[in-house]
Amino acid sequence: MLSDEDSETLEIVLRDALKQVEVVLIFGVFEKYNAITQSVLVRNCSQDVFHIEKICSASMDLLFSDMDLLQLSGAWGRECHIKRRHLEQGKQAVGSTRGASSHGQNPFAALVSPNTTEDYGEVYAMNFVYSGNFLAEAEVDMHGNSRFQMGIHPFEFEWRMNLGEEFQTPEVVLVYSGNGLGQMSHTFHRLYRDCLMPGRFGNMERPILLNSWEASYFQFTRNSLISLTKQAAEAGAELFVLDDGWFGKRDDTTTSVGDWIPYEEKLGGTLESLINDIQKQGITFGLWFEPEMVSPDSKLYREHPEWVIQVKGRRIEKSRDEYVLDLANPAVCDYLIRAVGKILEENPISYVKWDMNRNFTNTGSLFLPPEQQKELPHRYMLGLYHVLDCLTERFSNVLFEGCAGGGGRCDPGMLYYMPQIWISDDTDAMERLPIQYGTSLVYPSIGMGCHISDIPNHQTERRISIETRAAVAMWGNMGLELDFEKINSEDRQQIKKEIDFYKKVRTIVQFGDLYRLKGLENGNEYAWMYISKDRKNILLTYVQVMSHPNTVSKRLRLKNVEKNVLYRETVSGRIYQGCELTEIGVAIGRIKRDGESRQWLFEKISDNTGEADVK
Repeated sequence: MLSDEDSETLEIVLRDALKQVEVVLIFGVFEKYNAITQSVLVRNCSQDVFHIEKICSASMDLLFSDMDLLQLSGAWGRECHIKRRHLEQGKQAVGSTRGASSHGQNPFAALVSPNTTEDYGEVYAMNFVYSGNFLAEAEVDMHGNSRFQMGIHPFEFEWRMNLGEEFQTPEVVLVYSGNGLGQMSHTFHRLYRDCLMPGRFGNMERPILLNSWEASYFQFTRNSLISLTKQAAEAGAELFVLDDGWFGKRDDTTTSVGDWIPYEEKLGGTLESLINDIQKQGITFGLWFEPEMVSPDSKLYREHPEWVIQVKGRRIEKSRDEYVLDLANPAVCDYLIRAVGKILEENPISYVKWDMNRNFTNTGSLFLPPEQQKELPHRYMLGLYHVLDCLTERFSNVLFEGCAGGGGRCDPGMLYYMPQIWISDDTDAMERLPIQYGTSLVYPSIGMGCHISDIPNHQTERRISIETRAAVAMWGNMGLELDFEKINSEDRQQIKKEIDFYKKVRTIVQFGDLYRLKGLENGNEYAWMYISKDRKNILLTYVQVMSHPNTVSKRLRLKNVEKNVLYRETVSGRIYQGCELTEIGVAIGRIKRDGESRQWLFEKISDNTGEADVK
């Protein structure tokens, strides 16, 4: 999936003379980015049918094993927390068998030297360009050697190979760093921005959006939506996203998914007329879909019960009042392309939030023959990618955001089609810190959706200041997820102030280089900074989770700042020399409350000669 414009390809062809099978090891070398991709192509050149039962896309052998396995693990609402453990003799693995790359494990793993930090140590990292079941495995043998592999999970996987047929595995991205996790992250970020994301969106500022979900859930009217939009626009938002509840007869989770027809009685007219009224507020419009699912109580399911993933003759398990559509069936894919395409064709929509809230159970297909049932999970992903290929090519001006109950499919496979990922349904600022820290190890900030939500927070009941909620949301693409009707005028003004500031620093965050300063070892303090692409601006953020008594003000030292350059801090006006920022740092000040934050914006005012431009 990665662009080949900046790469060269090496193919090593291996032949089994006895079985008449060819295995081609395919390496993509991205010299400019210091990264390699690997995948495998299998050809059946014999007269016999055979079955692939396990196949890895990448494999690496190391003549040592004194390494830690670093992974991104968690659950719904706690995605991408960093986990680290030392390798032992035997196998250590992470993976998913849920039909998606999953909330529990991200398709990333790295072997790191025991002393590895953000700035020091060796890193051998792999990231799977795939959104389905995966397995990452590190094995230490009796002689202290290590084997590191990644590919499609063998659980419920098999592929029938007839004469002349080929099977191509998804790619794995391999990155080596000799200077810690920070260097690894910069490699992934630049590679994905430049070579993986659709070109137009990899270099386009992302809009500040307000999503309607936590503002109203299913309970909205035409007037309430227009009022919410008006207030969002006054605060500086640029895009309004109508979430779940706009279609069929959808007033709760029990009905209508699959029937992608506007609920005109609830919308107070046609969807197009609602969008026109919203756009009059000077704001663009986005829409939520969950195309891969279907409600048992829907016209689609009543007409096509055979289109659901199920084991013939067995009861179908419901989850979130939904079934999963069988995207291994081309007729299902064609329906989704038509249904979603019709809405996008007939309405001025600039953004789509594509959700997937339910993982696989009762894995079986009424479309596939018995001997191909284990092909379903991979055929599902091929079907999904076909649907996304068609829709994103046809509607190339629409920004697609990937969501799977939050970060259930935060992976480079989705990032290829959807250059923005809603990384977690948990909008609590304190919970977001470890989620965003872990996600940022691999995925660029321009691909991370981060919202300011209401208080008390809907997931944790926690109350955090607007300033800190905004500071944390500025780690990525800042948006809003709140009801302005419940916010006093003072807080509305503060939100507007934060949005105005984000617009000033948006290019620094979305296109600059990220440096994580605190958070890996000490989970009570998080600090990170961005240096703009032209190196003229620095945005620095600090958050303390819990305050403590009897403390003194500390200082925060920056990284990779030009030492002989002068910088002005934009609020205080104080002038700093670069070496002062890196060696002495800035004073954090006394932290008196839980969840308190600080932000600084530095502007370069001189070149390396020390001659300041103070105009």
